Amino acid sequence: MALAHYRPALIAGLLAIPLATAHAQVFTVGEKSATADIATDFTPTHVPLPQGKLTERGRRELIRNLEAEQGFAHRALPVSAGITLQANGQLTPAPAEYRKLIYQKGQSAAPGDRVIVTALEFKGDRIILDFNGGPYVKHRFLRHIQINDNPVTPDTGEVATGSRITLVFEGGIPDISSPEVKALLEPLIDFGVKTSEQAYADTLPSALKDAIAAHEVLVGMNRRMVLAALGAPESKMREQQGGDPNGARYEEWIYGHVPQTIRFVRFVGDRVTMVEIAALGKPIEIHNTNEMGDFDPTPTREVAMGDNDPKGAEEGKQAAPPSLRLPGEAAPAGGPGKVQFPTKSSAAPIPPTPTADPGPGTDPGASPGVGSGTNPGANSGTSPRSNPKPPMQ
Repeated sequence: MALAHYRPALIAGLLAIPLATAHAQVFTVGEKSATADIATDFTPTHVPLPQGKLTERGRRELIRNLEAEQGFAHRALPVSAGITLQANGQLTPAPAEYRKLIYQKGQSAAPGDRVIVTALEFKGDRIILDFNGGPYVKHRFLRHIQINDNPVTPDTGEVATGSRITLVFEGGIPDISSPEVKALLEPLIDFGVKTSEQAYADTLPSALKDAIAAHEVLVGMNRRMVLAALGAPESKMREQQGGDPNGARYEEWIYGHVPQTIRFVRFVGDRVTMVEIAALGKPIEIHNTNEMGDFDPTPTREVAMGDNDPKGAEEGKQAAPPSLRLPGEAAPAGGPGKVQFPTKSSAAPIPPTPTADPGPGTDPGASPGVGSGTNPGANSGTSPRSNPKPPMQ
């Protein structure tokens, strides 16, 4: 009976459900909506290029000055190797294909993100530059080796997150310098932004500035100099010298991985004490002597004790006390005078400690606990007069 009473309302509600769903909106995220905010504006460069061909020395200079160089992305970079830039020419793929590439492969760096040149390769008429590790996962041959059905190096599921730009030259690679390569990459990567490490390197002597520009680490550098030269390390390790638990602790920064050149930079405190360079097919180079000359990067500070004048006051003359008044400003009239130091005159006698009020029947002149039949060694609070025992029942 109750359901029959509410049956019209239930039928009306069931009929309203299809009408509400008919007006619902469905949003589908596709290529156009996902890549609508990606800027693809491009302006070709006009960099004068040398006429001669690239020499072996020039190739090594490019590797030394460009590898591990940091910049900032001017546009979104895809996780792909399909970006080709003609020197002083156009960029391929076209804007529509560029957005499609980012939509299919993913984005390696957003506009304004920091990118690092991790590898360079020279092939005929082009320079191939990998940023942030490149678009492919490095092949590890140990993953194909098993011992008792157990892999030597398990697959960690590493995923590539870098990008690759191919810089193509018409007629072959000229004898170009690293600043010219950076100028050609200007539409994509900005290497001209000065970081705090670069600003710090500009304040150093010319010899240290050249070493940092060449990405070299010298024994005696501090941490800030090493960061300016090589950037942040790939891994760190803290140990104690000689395995002695009470020995001095050191920290080691590790740069590179096989088959690249690996550098081990050891710090004791804030100073580099040892640099080990392990190149493939070469003996390990060990640098453990000071290579900074007379330059000491540790800041020095002079501490003045007491009221001594750091500028060299006359011997026996006391420096002026600190004041908030300007130099030469006279003290206001009626203000406080000089500090009054205590004299060597005899101090006033200390008054005696007041005693408690004596009870009735005691001699006022007697010392506490003496006379009146009390025990001198007993506490005044335990006197029979002040604490009588209750009578026996």
